[in-house]
Amino acid sequence: MKLIFPAIVVAVLSALAFYGPQFGLEAVFGIWIPRLAFLIFVIGFIVKIIGWARTPVPFNITTTSGQQKSLPWIKANNLENPYNIFGVIGRMALEVFAFRSLFRNNQVKFSDGKLTYSSYKWLWAAGLAFHWAFFIVFIRHFRFFLHPLPEFLIVLEQFDHLFQIGVPAVYLTDVLLLAGITFLFFRRVAEPQMRYLSQAADFFPLFLIIAIAVTGIMMRYVVHVDIMLIKSLTMGLATELFPAVPAGLPPGFYIHLFLVSVLFAYFPFSKLMHMGGVFMSPTRNMKGNSRMFRHINPWDYEVKPHSYAAYEDDFREKMKDAGLPVEKE
Repeated sequence: MKLIFPAIVVAVLSALAFYGPQFGLEAVFGIWIPRLAFLIFVIGFIVKIIGWARTPVPFNITTTSGQQKSLPWIKANNLENPYNIFGVIGRMALEVFAFRSLFRNNQVKFSDGKLTYSSYKWLWAAGLAFHWAFFIVFIRHFRFFLHPLPEFLIVLEQFDHLFQIGVPAVYLTDVLLLAGITFLFFRRVAEPQMRYLSQAADFFPLFLIIAIAVTGIMMRYVVHVDIMLIKSLTMGLATELFPAVPAGLPPGFYIHLFLVSVLFAYFPFSKLMHMGGVFMSPTRNMKGNSRMFRHINPWDYEVKPHSYAAYEDDFREKMKDAGLPVEKE
């Protein structure tokens, strides 16, 4: 059920977006739900980040895998064990843009009754391809909200279909996005350990993103869609308080837009918040300088010592009555 239930939910959401506009709810699915979803995303994201920022971190708990700076004649590794802000920025940049920790991830298996470790670069490659493709696709969609188009968007689109295949040109990011999310899905299904650990909340965003990718690809390469109608709606969403929904928008567009809205609204309350959480993680954003500075726990208030002699003075008679030995009569 943890696999079937999220698939049913995505199917029901798609059906709502398909039939809703046919019953006169074009403005609801084309204007108000996207705006409400964006509002939930912004407020939820900010509240979550503020909550993490206000959480006290009294200890130096940075995760390290290299030599810490100590004596002058011992070479330190400022990326693996950063001792200044430049090292923290460098390690964080490698983590965000290149998934450095995932690159060094190992796969654990039982082989001939023994626990073995092996390289698992396919997971790193699929994760990196999916996230970068998703980011570029997100940036490319700004072409529907901007006029005239900025130069960097034009260059990005040209680079994206550098190896043009057919007409319309096939975007490389579309292929990488769908391939990456498909790999991540089948990894959760095929591997017994991941299948056991995965819950419905892990499969729901996968099904949601797959449905978003498939509907977007269908509108670009299979079903004819009037781009000017879509841009008329999106420009109205960005510049007008009460925009009009143009007639003639296909059902696939409403499904795509509604599922994107659901993803935006769901984002701050899900594991997808690791996008912002990676910057707030104390194991990543702290400096490993415990050999350079003494870190004192601010919660470690002074405790008045209570010696055994004082304890015996307080409870000597009760200890005697209980038959316990005492040092002084």
